[in-house]
Order: sequence, then structure tokens, then C-alpha cells
Amino acid sequence: MSGLIPDELKVVLERNARALQLRPAIGKGVGKTCVRLRPGLKCEIEDGPWKLTAGVSENSGGTNAGPDPGTFGRGALGSCLAMNYANWAAKLEVPVEAIEVEVEGEYDARGYYGLADVPPGYLEVRYRVKIESGAPQEAIWKVLDSADAHCPWFDVFRRPQKLKRTVEVTVPQH
Repeated sequence: MSGLIPDELKVVLERNARALQLRPAIGKGVGKTCVRLRPGLKCEIEDGPWKLTAGVSENSGGTNAGPDPGTFGRGALGSCLAMNYANWAAKLEVPVEAIEVEVEGEYDARGYYGLADVPPGYLEVRYRVKIESGAPQEAIWKVLDSADAHCPWFDVFRRPQKLKRTVEVTVPQH
């Protein structure tokens, strides 16, 4: 392998696949992220050791404390695709020098404000992949198609998910 993908990546992926074949239960889990709203429509996001900040611009009532949720959603899809392309390139032994994924989400803000009968979320999501490789085109397409078929965030965007809400109301302690 050359460029972005070290030979060790294939070894790691094969080791993890063997472990999952032997003990499928180790591949099951629950991801948990806690988000706390702070003044100025700032959100503190905590997930294990990671601490991130989301916000909105002054035009949207915030203080521009960080990227808006759309940035994180598009970033989740784009980064998951890019990493998955690297994984599948390693697995299929296709040399890759560079990978770039650009994600666009087309929206109509009237849905968010309840002003029109349009979805409050994206109307369409598009992504463009730039891949630098000297490999044959059919090998590159096999990497891309395999990665798309097995990408968790691609799946989240493409397939409706069960979404369950629970609520806990507390009384302020003044």
C-alpha cells in the first residue's frame, strides 16, 4: 500500500473481523452522547473523552459558539465515508494517495420555521468523492461501492431509523 493507507490497516481490519466472527456479541453496543444547552444556543457535546461545541450564528439567535448541527451531520457522513473508503481500499489492496468527500445538504428553511409544508430537514443530500489512485477504474469503483454499502452513517442517511423519546422533567432547585 502507498499514500494514505498503511499496510497495518488491513491487518487491523482482518483481526477485528476475525474477532467478530468468533464472538459476534463484542460488536454490539450503544453509542452515547450527552448534549447540554447553554446560554446563547451553545451546546456542549460530550462523548467519552471528546468534548465539542455546537452553536448557531447571531442571525439565528445564537452567539456563533461553534459549528451548527448541520455541520456535524454532514461531517459525520463525509468523515465516515472517507474512512470507510480507506478501510475498503486497504482490505481490497487498492493503493490510494488521497480521499476527499464533500457533502451538501439542500434545505428549505421555511420548514424549520413552520411556514410551509416542507420538511424541516434536508430535501436532498449529495456527496462528491475525489479519490487519487493509480489503480484501475474498476478496482476504485469496487472500493467505493463496497464502502458505501457498509458505511454506518451512509446507512443512517439512507434508511429510516427508529427514533424513541423519553422525557424526565425536574423542578428547579432554587
